[in-house]
Amino acid sequence: MKGRIYMSNKELNRVEILQKVLEKKLKLTKAAKLLRVSIRQVKRLKKRFKSEGASGLVSCKVGYPSNNQISEEQEKLVLAFFDHEDHRDFGPTLAHEYLVQDKSITISLSSVRSIMIRHGFWHANKVRKVKIYRLRPRRSRKGELVQLDGSEHDWFEGRGPRCTLLVYIDDATSETLHLKFVKSENTLDYFQATREYIEKRGRPEAFYPDKHSVFRVNHAAALTGDGRTQFGRAMDQLGIKLICANSPQAKGRVERRNRDFQNRLVKAMRIAKICTIEAANAFLPPFLDSFNQKFAKAPKDSHNAHKPLLETHNLDRIFSIKHNRTLSKTLTLQYENVIYQVIASDELAYTLRKAAVTVIETKEEGVSFECRGKTLTVVAYHQMQAKAPEVSAKELIEKLEEHKAFSVRQPRAPRQRHPWKQRRGRSKSAPVFI
Repeated sequence: MKGRIYMSNKELNRVEILQKVLEKKLKLTKAAKLLRVSIRQVKRLKKRFKSEGASGLVSCKVGYPSNNQISEEQEKLVLAFFDHEDHRDFGPTLAHEYLVQDKSITISLSSVRSIMIRHGFWHANKVRKVKIYRLRPRRSRKGELVQLDGSEHDWFEGRGPRCTLLVYIDDATSETLHLKFVKSENTLDYFQATREYIEKRGRPEAFYPDKHSVFRVNHAAALTGDGRTQFGRAMDQLGIKLICANSPQAKGRVERRNRDFQNRLVKAMRIAKICTIEAANAFLPPFLDSFNQKFAKAPKDSHNAHKPLLETHNLDRIFSIKHNRTLSKTLTLQYENVIYQVIASDELAYTLRKAAVTVIETKEEGVSFECRGKTLTVVAYHQMQAKAPEVSAKELIEKLEEHKAFSVRQPRAPRQRHPWKQRRGRSKSAPVFI
């Protein structure tokens, strides 16, 4: 037989074994085990090898296109999807979901990935060495443990201000129970988001956040306070346990969910042309419903661990910042670098000297003062110069935006007789007249 025969390693191995079968050096049963085929298939191969030689063992599919090959029309539809500038950074999985939603194309995820790799829209990540952490089993009931975190990100991709997404995810089901866009991670915004969550879902058994200063007093030598933050005090009043994670890997479910939102939610808001925090919060409920249908899991125990609110729970008072102060002999106190003086009658003023006062601050009503269960009438008397506040890394961007107008200096042009202008364009030997 003239010409060349192109064979795979598998087919070359068959030539060697079938040659031994023809020479009666190897039995059919042994050849079937070596080739991992049935005895009937060995007989067929033997007959073909005897009549046609080595070329008879070459696959008949060589040189012909696959029956499942992607058509040119399908590939053009996929490429047209990525021609849109809003879809350039889509990954294979998310791009496949959007393509299938239109129902105009039927294509597999692996086919979309291969097209993206072939045309330079996707590059596989390098496999890196992963540190192994001990796995923690899921809680059995919904509401038994809710992981809580804030994700600071450029959610609007420059169309709007940088902000933070507060995420509440159930540990037992991986269901995202609540989302809210805020300017930064601070106590008042966490109060508002947690109140919305509890009014809708009920009281969970425990929250599982990180060691942010909203949840934990990080100053070991604090001289004042009872060791709890304002958020911790509110959770104690509601009967909710607060557990602070020691590492990001410990609350990996909410960390991975932040990554998913930074991928999927950003692109969904880009397509919807959303560029404000208010519009983004209005967009979240329908997005969250479809998202949970895709990623939520069934709990081991169908019992819901969320508890209803009691009649004794006054959320207006619980979700407020409270500080204790003592009135001076002149009925004054200091709060947030402002000296306040209580206005009272002469008889009442004498009894209020050295009295304990509770300062209550809310986002809606501002600052108010209570003593012995009654609201006091106060006047801001004098504002002191505040010390430079300590700002956490998660609140730094918001503070910089607030002081941006004061921190940026406008350049001024030098005056006409400035020495720098006098020297310009003058030779070294030219005389100077003043």
